[in-house]
Amino acid sequence: MSNPGTPGRQPGSQRTADPTPALTEPAQAYAELAAGNRRFVRGAPRHPNQDAGHRAAVADGQHPFAVIVGCSDSRLAAEIIFDRGLGDLFVVRTAGHTTGPEVLGSVEYAVTVLGTPLVVVLGHDSCGAVQAARESAATGTPPQGHLRAVVDAVLPSLRRAEEEGVDDIDGIVDIHIAQTVEALLGQSPVLAAEVARGRCAVVGVSYRLSAGVVRPVAAVPATTLDVPIDAGTPAAPAA
Repeated sequence: MSNPGTPGRQPGSQRTADPTPALTEPAQAYAELAAGNRRFVRGAPRHPNQDAGHRAAVADGQHPFAVIVGCSDSRLAAEIIFDRGLGDLFVVRTAGHTTGPEVLGSVEYAVTVLGTPLVVVLGHDSCGAVQAARESAATGTPPQGHLRAVVDAVLPSLRRAEEEGVDDIDGIVDIHIAQTVEALLGQSPVLAAEVARGRCAVVGVSYRLSAGVVRPVAAVPATTLDVPIDAGTPAAPAA
């Protein structure tokens, strides 16, 4: 990992023309991600912070405004779907956005050392990890190798979906996203303490593969989603 740098300031003398101010509040960080996704859906991305000047500016330190705990699916490239650039997002990806010590440690590093104000769990429709877990549960046959660890991590979400009477795959995906939000807070007292202080928030969102739209599924605290998003940008199609 690179040196954290000073939160809220870009090190170095070269900077891009990106007008986005330093983002230190969770709700503002979420609003910026959502605005970027709207640009992506419209086909009018700005590609901020992707030029040579900004590359040089962030070489000595980083201060990302959001941690993305996302699924490893090749179609879920966070910097593209949120229209962001170098130094903006601290991305941790596993199949089915499953959590473990390395994931939790990475999130805690971003939140406590880099000062990142927002953690986003990024799932998507038709998730292969959820489908694999569903097939394993239906057949009673666990997968071979380390894939079993991924399936085992998703099974609690399947049980929760069954208890709630949810049977469609995308409904189960939403439950799994919410479950991951709860798991991050439940398994990391460090993250939970930052959220309790109001310095950080955790949001779960679902990405629609065909439309490119990201929609919120869960948020702690829920008020993170209340900030108006890029009023001058047309609303994205409904998910």
